[in-house]
Amino acid sequence: MAARGATRTALLLLLGAAAAPGPAQGSQGDREPLYRECLSRCERQNCSGAALRHFRARQPLYMGLTGWTCRDDCQYECMWVTVRLYLQGGHRVPQFHGKWPFSRFLFFQEPASAFASFLNGLASFLMLLRYKAAVPPACPMYPTCVAFAWVSLNAWFWSTVFHTRDTAVTEKLDYFCASAVVLHSVYLCGVRTLGLQRPALTRVLRAFLLLLLACHISYLSLVRFDYGYNLAANAALGLLTVGWWLRWWLRSRLPHAWKVAAAGLLLQALALLELLDFPPLLWVLDAHALWHLGTLPLNLLFYSFLVDDSLYLLKANSDLFKAE
Repeated sequence: MAARGATRTALLLLLGAAAAPGPAQGSQGDREPLYRECLSRCERQNCSGAALRHFRARQPLYMGLTGWTCRDDCQYECMWVTVRLYLQGGHRVPQFHGKWPFSRFLFFQEPASAFASFLNGLASFLMLLRYKAAVPPACPMYPTCVAFAWVSLNAWFWSTVFHTRDTAVTEKLDYFCASAVVLHSVYLCGVRTLGLQRPALTRVLRAFLLLLLACHISYLSLVRFDYGYNLAANAALGLLTVGWWLRWWLRSRLPHAWKVAAAGLLLQALALLELLDFPPLLWVLDAHALWHLGTLPLNLLFYSFLVDDSLYLLKANSDLFKAE
């Protein structure tokens, strides 16, 4: 009951923090006088009075339902006007509002990243079904693994939503839910390597990580939405988790433990893609989309480890019970 109450509290904090106003992000492209003039002219001509009613009448239903406004359309059109002039002048493609220019597909703002996030979420859901079909609830790791799958599913859902439609709220939910996955990964590792023999330690670790998540979200929401800090915090926790799993793998020598070590190391290697900041290929595929596509097979490998390890624990407990 206490754990469920703490989870509900963290969820309420996450939703409340997501609704808080975020900082405005400026980049070279949207600071360009040409872009600003184009945007001002477009809004004057299309986003008020009869012109606005005409825009709404001809706007596809799916665009209106996903929150695309007249101003958003003006920003999109003026972005490409500016990009074309930059390219004609032989200049490097600029960013706009903190993002590279992407070619919109239907209502998808970043089609490749949205599709990759959806595939990761689908894979997580299918692996959750496989886990629940293969592993009985009597396994000591069953609740922790199932909870991790749901936390991951939630994160991939909001990642898909964010890359479909980037707003202040969807951005925060994407970032905060990703941090929740990182911290739950630490928790899962701690429970598997230490907590099964020390239930009290599990409770302390859970409370500490929930407090850490609350502090992280509060800082980003109430003090400063610091992208560098968020990246550094998640990277540090990721390295901690990988190092922890590697140490356990070397000590345990279990035949299936290589899977978690390989998944962790490859995930950290994939993270280097985030450092390759380049304009999207064909205006669709950027480094972040490649990162999301790369995590897909690693998710499958990690869930495969969870199934194998849970069945191993179940058999070990059964053998111990028979021996007694």
